[in-house]
Amino acid sequence: MNIVLSLIVSGLAISALVVIPFAGVWAAPFYGVHIEWLFGIVIPYLAAITFFVGMIYRVVKWAKSPVPFRIPTTCSQQKSLPWIKYDYVDKLDNPSTRLGVWGRMILEVLFFRSLFRNTRLQYGEGQSIKYTSSKWLWIGAIGFHYTFLVVIIRHLRFFTEPMPFFVKIIENVDGFFQIFLPTAYQSGLLLGAAATFLLLRRVLIPQVRYVSLPADYFPLFLILTIAGTGILMRYVLKTDVVSIKELTMGLVSFSPKIPEGGISVVFYIHLFLVSALFAYFPFSKLVHMGGVFLSPTRNLENNNRAVRHINPWNPKVKIHTYEEYEDDFREKMIGAGLPVEKKVAPTENKE
Repeated sequence: MNIVLSLIVSGLAISALVVIPFAGVWAAPFYGVHIEWLFGIVIPYLAAITFFVGMIYRVVKWAKSPVPFRIPTTCSQQKSLPWIKYDYVDKLDNPSTRLGVWGRMILEVLFFRSLFRNTRLQYGEGQSIKYTSSKWLWIGAIGFHYTFLVVIIRHLRFFTEPMPFFVKIIENVDGFFQIFLPTAYQSGLLLGAAATFLLLRRVLIPQVRYVSLPADYFPLFLILTIAGTGILMRYVLKTDVVSIKELTMGLVSFSPKIPEGGISVVFYIHLFLVSALFAYFPFSKLVHMGGVFLSPTRNLENNNRAVRHINPWNPKVKIHTYEEYEDDFREKMIGAGLPVEKKVAPTENKE
């Protein structure tokens, strides 16, 4: 799909997600309609249900998928004969034991090890090609994911009472570079910067732009808009945090109610966008968060030379052994001059 069309489709979708709560919370009261409960209670609950049911469905579907072959992706020496070198690097890149798989998965999930080792093909002079490092992609990806995690953990202060100690520690570390009031959290700014980098990479690099679809741009636009409305609430419009806490605590305790003092329309836009992200998550590429643990290219040992992999989903087949075949056709085989393993016992003449 054309890059311009993809950007327009994604931008229109985000604009619609902003206009819907704006019209419902800000414009509707002018006509005597108050539906804050829809955007503050009903939609968040529906989004949470969709997220958990969708994630369970995807995980169960993946778990039930057959794995006919042992197909781990490897890039190192497989364990073989004793005199062939097989060191600690090989045990992580080409694991032959369950412990090695766990080590590989930990490095993959926490540090994006395969992406760290990723290379990029470039054309040199004439017909020559070369492979260069792609560390900027790794920096942008790991910065995006970890800042997103920090933002989510910080938001636990709205859903817990008393606030867990680790949330307070992360808040203090995240806001240590305090210049403004309220405290400027680095995670929010870095999240926006990392998402912008990933978006610009899709737009500016021709090879990546060629394979990008609206489904690749939409999540980035959505996350950038969520971060933007969050920054707007905290540093510009000064939304009532006490009222937000009252609403969120009511949601988690299943006794929701809209605060009497009301909350600004920007908060409802922010909440609606977050709800849209949660509902969209299980049906998008973002679901790789759970899929990485169920990928046979990652979670299997590469021990084909030591253990025979038998697909547990293979249907039971009634076999006909050679011994049974020979018993059925022995006389005919002997008559045709074919060799047999078991001779026919001579018959005795009885008078």
